[in-house]
Amino acid sequence: MSTNVDQHHMSNLQLELLKLYSTEIPEEQLLEIKRLLADYFARLIDRDMEKLWEEKGWTKEKIEEWKTSHFRTPYK
Repeated sequence: MSTNVDQHHMSNLQLELLKLYSTEIPEEQLLEIKRLLADYFARLIDRDMEKLWEEKGWTKEKIEEWKTSHFRTPYK
């Protein structure tokens, strides 16, 4: 497979996917693969957020507090 993309700027995941899918696949399969990847990364984020919430001891009350808090840096 020959590409014009500099491989030093691509992640190992991108390179592996290029190797796996160097041929055309039907649009339906492409959409399914996109969904699988999105679901996988969403699960990773959920896992990391659960861990963060446990580490910080955050609760539903903390969410309510955030709703009324202002986190923007005031301009001087």
